[in-house]
Amino acid sequence: GEFGGSHAATPKQAVKDADIVFACVGNDDDLRSITLGADGAFAGMKAGAIFVDHTTASANVARELYAAAKQAGLQFIDAPVSGGQAGAQNGALTVMCGGDQAAFDTVRPVAMAFSRAFTLMGPSGAGQLTKMVNQICIAGLVQGLSEAIAFGQNAGLDMNQVLDVIGKGAAQSWQLDNRGKTMVADQFDFGFAVDWMRKDLGLVLDEAKRNGARLPVTALVDQFYGDVQRMGGKRWDTSSLIKRLK
Repeated sequence: GEFGGSHAATPKQAVKDADIVFACVGNDDDLRSITLGADGAFAGMKAGAIFVDHTTASANVARELYAAAKQAGLQFIDAPVSGGQAGAQNGALTVMCGGDQAAFDTVRPVAMAFSRAFTLMGPSGAGQLTKMVNQICIAGLVQGLSEAIAFGQNAGLDMNQVLDVIGKGAAQSWQLDNRGKTMVADQFDFGFAVDWMRKDLGLVLDEAKRNGARLPVTALVDQFYGDVQRMGGKRWDTSSLIKRLK
């Protein structure tokens, strides 16, 4: 391929002799399938090696795999990321980690090759919980921005000019700066897919049931993303919430 590298038939073979293994898959079950079992990464890693998981998954599976790794003489860090496809391509991801300080300190200099920030948030699971906080913030923000732009368009304003002006005040956000004008232009063929956001919000709402947090807006926006999926927007960017308002 474009970047060289090699491939192996199983995760177990792929991780042979590695000091640090980085992985990113779809969900909890995917993660178990590549780490556990006879062909899993944990079966092939050398003693003391560190598995760094960039999947957005549950805090529960992070703690489960942390314990399984420990039992196998390995180390596990949950390390979900924020920054989207552009962040990954530009080496500017924000990474939120859970696990042991020593393992984190070993991994950090390597991870900074593709990260803007790589931060230990607490014990195993804390990285995943931080990512959940991140997604809660985004859900409400994107809905607010969608309503604002749709309102402004109905009112006959030049919304690109409006965004330039309010983007210098208290309404400024990453979403406004990076998604406002593409929302005005009705462009959604990029970014972080609605299907992924719904998976993430499912994790958030599950965790909230456990910890008793009340997430009325997040639960509502999750349903709105369901509407977008039914409109054919499974792969559209999360900013496509505005499509419901047209």
